[in-house]
Amino acid sequence: MTATTKPTPLPLRNDTLLGVCEAIGQDFGINALWLRLAFIGPLFFQPVLTISVYLALGAVVAASRYFFPRQTVEADVIDMPAKPVAVEADEQLQIAA
Repeated sequence: MTATTKPTPLPLRNDTLLGVCEAIGQDFGINALWLRLAFIGPLFFQPVLTISVYLALGAVVAASRYFFPRQTVEADVIDMPAKPVAVEADEQLQIAA
């Protein structure tokens, strides 16, 4: 068995500010950089509104992560048998050549 360590929660990491963009990116499969860029633009025109929306999204993300935690699967638990792959005789000759 391998020893697994739990990852640091997003709000507690040193490289994020609440981890809102990273969490939304993980949940929806979006690159967090695009979300960060989407927050930077309005920050210059409506800073109070942008920060309020960011903090509100942070509360929504925190609540969703608390009530619906991610299911982690350890690699040792899943033992899938390898399926043999049928290879044609012609393909074997082409590979060997």
